[in-house]
Amino acid sequence: MSLRNAVESRALSTLMGLPVRAQRLVTGRALVLDGQTLAPDIQVMLTLQRIARKGDLAGESIAQGRAAMRANAALVGGRQPIGSVRDLAVADLPGRLYEPTRRVGNGLLVFFHGGGFLYGDLASHDAPCRLLAEESGVRVLAVEYRVGPEAAFPAAFDDAEATLRWVHENAGSLDVDPERIGVAGDSAGGNLAAWTAIAAARAGLPLAFQLLVYPCTDADRSTESLRLFGEGLYLTAESIASFNDTYLPRPQDRVDERVNLLDIDLPAGLAPAYVVTAGFDPLRDEGEDYARRMVDAGAEVELKRYVDQIHGFLNILGVGRTSRAAVREIAGRVAAALG
Repeated sequence: MSLRNAVESRALSTLMGLPVRAQRLVTGRALVLDGQTLAPDIQVMLTLQRIARKGDLAGESIAQGRAAMRANAALVGGRQPIGSVRDLAVADLPGRLYEPTRRVGNGLLVFFHGGGFLYGDLASHDAPCRLLAEESGVRVLAVEYRVGPEAAFPAAFDDAEATLRWVHENAGSLDVDPERIGVAGDSAGGNLAAWTAIAAARAGLPLAFQLLVYPCTDADRSTESLRLFGEGLYLTAESIASFNDTYLPRPQDRVDERVNLLDIDLPAGLAPAYVVTAGFDPLRDEGEDYARRMVDAGAEVELKRYVDQIHGFLNILGVGRTSRAAVREIAGRVAAALG
């Protein structure tokens, strides 16, 4: 992290750590939408981003957007402790294995990062992978799948399926129990994790758990949450449209079953799922709709809406209080499923 970013992170941490009454001096009136109140520390962050004209990735070039995501992640992620980290090749893809200080059992959580299928990498989601592993006692294997536009759809989905197959094929050398493997991801990565669980069920490949954090599940979305939260809350309707136009430019891509999970017949035998949504997220409704679809298909599903959070809260671990508390709770579900 550069000196400037370190100073910005320290200032942000200080302001987001103030008592709520002091935070209201920065933000003004609490933001209430759809009967929900935005967390004061998150409102402080958004207020400062708005003043600095940071946070919205729409309109930037691909290279600028990727750099912005990495910079934002470093700004809010903090230095999360972990027992050890090891880089390795996973199905010919860059991977990173997070070993907790106190490992519990031989489970493994395979993690796919978010970023609209265009942005994101091992660095952008290093902080949440560290915290999930350290807090749960379960090892996390993050994979840097191919993204667009350089690798067109469905390359990311092919990589996700190949990753799970590789983990099963190498379970012995990884010291992993094949019956205690889970998949996870946020946003676009949540879409990949959900599809990988579907593919595993269809193929009869063992999968113990799926953690879907504000997943994309409908490429042609038209939801109330998109209307309510599509501006000023980090992820915007404009950004979402830009991601779709770049990664899914053809009409047939947007109705493909891999990205349009709400319209397909789900197989029996889906892994138990913990679906996480954020109250102030444009993707909230489609994530919750997919949770209900899985229930209708006979899957065991727990749905948790963090009503005061925004899209991207999984990464906000080094500043503020509310997002970190939510992610620690999510890590507890990982421990219960795979630990």
